[in-house]
Amino acid sequence: MRGPDEILREVFGHAGFRGRQREIVEHVLAGGSGLVLMPTGGGKSLCFQVPALCRPGLAVVVSPLIALMEDQVAALRQQGVAAAALHSELEEAERRAVWRGVFEGSLKLLYVSPERLTMEGMLERLAERPLALFAVDEAHCISQWGHHFRPEYRALTRLAESFPGVPRLALTATADARTVQDIRAQLGLLDAPVFRSSFDRPNIHLAAAPREQERAQLRAFLREGWEGRGAGIVYCGTRARTEQTADWLRAEGHDSMAFHAGMEPAAKREAHRRFARGDAVIMCATIAFGMGIDRPDVRFVAHLSLPQGPEGWYQEIGRAGRDGAPARALLLYGAGDIALARHRIEESPAGEEQKRIERARLEAMVGIAEAATCRRRVLLRCFGEDLAQDCGNCDICRQPPRLSDATEAAQKLLSAAVRTGGRFGLLHLIDVLRGRLTEKVAQHGHDRLPTFGVGADLPEGVWRGVARQLVSLGALDMRVENHGELVATEAARPFLRGEKRLLLREAAFAPRSARPPAQRREAPHDDPAFAALRDWRKTEARAQAVPAYVIFHDATLAEIAARRPASLEELRLVPGVGESKLERYGEAVLAVLRAA
Repeated sequence: MRGPDEILREVFGHAGFRGRQREIVEHVLAGGSGLVLMPTGGGKSLCFQVPALCRPGLAVVVSPLIALMEDQVAALRQQGVAAAALHSELEEAERRAVWRGVFEGSLKLLYVSPERLTMEGMLERLAERPLALFAVDEAHCISQWGHHFRPEYRALTRLAESFPGVPRLALTATADARTVQDIRAQLGLLDAPVFRSSFDRPNIHLAAAPREQERAQLRAFLREGWEGRGAGIVYCGTRARTEQTADWLRAEGHDSMAFHAGMEPAAKREAHRRFARGDAVIMCATIAFGMGIDRPDVRFVAHLSLPQGPEGWYQEIGRAGRDGAPARALLLYGAGDIALARHRIEESPAGEEQKRIERARLEAMVGIAEAATCRRRVLLRCFGEDLAQDCGNCDICRQPPRLSDATEAAQKLLSAAVRTGGRFGLLHLIDVLRGRLTEKVAQHGHDRLPTFGVGADLPEGVWRGVARQLVSLGALDMRVENHGELVATEAARPFLRGEKRLLLREAAFAPRSARPPAQRREAPHDDPAFAALRDWRKTEARAQAVPAYVIFHDATLAEIAARRPASLEELRLVPGVGESKLERYGEAVLAVLRAA
């Protein structure tokens, strides 16, 4: 069998591993299991694809979406890898051909949905064959605490028991501490290592603003960053808004489509096909669209309403800029979004513990939206990561808002949390601060505290804002696992002593639009050779009925255009050109360069 470096170079066309990829690959090659936490675009797929090609036997990849399976299989076949997918849309002859490849040993990677993997007899049939590994993609779906919980993933708990000697690799781009622990427990990975990479995606410019004139704000956002290259996604809160927004964008002259769960299957497949094949389109969608999107040149993601929590928002904006080139994310939100989200949580049939989790996620998301300091630092803190300094690539860093000194209010709130023993949630603390003699306040004697009534001059909404900021700064900790109690931390001391100020965004001041910092483009869009290569790729992709990016990414075409290789040997040295693609496309690429 070939070694991992040889596989990486000859099959995938990369000169070396990035980040923790080598460590993960070597761990799996040695027979180890584990959990990989790596941001979208960080190279998770290579962490199981490379060892799958190094180890003897068949690698089974659990994936939640047919479209995602098909795209990854198409990409692997372009690289000369024997891969296939089993799903409900296959014809009987196609299904038999896949199983023939499994039993003849000609297949190396088999993509399946969790439902099909756990169908009666499937695992027993696989047990008859040598298995290289199991990879569980989008592993947060197995956790009831995850933002996309899918009950059918729970059946994967059988893997550890049925295949104790086969490595199991779980992979996800979004999971908080509770979700991580649940994934490990469900997949039998409590004794296996967690490979955690930085969640930071510094190439994505982050911005948020109150939703005041939605269409004007979105129009300005597109005018600043949309040049008709690549693609964009606009997430809408309802099915009706996806269609309304797509109609409006088409009237504005954009190539725009709608996507939501209520569409006919054929219409959804066509929308996904157009998006995947490389057209310069704007997809207006509910969150039903996007999981596993592999398109590398999504240039922007906009949200027209507040997401339910940081994990979902992070995953959705992470679909932009997978190629490493500059990308942008915009969040527009309104007070009604927050009120509606809170109402839905309270009215849901979920248990109280799940409701507490959802409340905390919502408050964290509101804290990101209303941040008065570096927005990226607030976001990453939700995943237990601290930046050493402000990012310089968010709206707050680029164009700081006007702020008001809320230090005195912060001191009052922190004092109330301390004097009540860190045993109460925000609503009770607000009652104390505003001097409301509720039954609970009277029961605990909190009307006799020095802090009772000292904040009567501020409305409840302001106190919520102060609390969110203190939580985002780490001065208050919310005990989500209990009852949402607010506890002052060591970081509260500088505020209480007056050594540190709390600055809040002025409510009457609307955040201004911020243009992302000038950055060098990754692709030479004005180079005729690059344009010619893209045209050739588009024609080739249509002829094969595959997404354009599975032939070559824009970054690879840009490098080819910049280097202008004159021979196959020179072309072989370009990152992203493996042996299979060199053999299939090498002469055609050189011909395009000669004619450009």
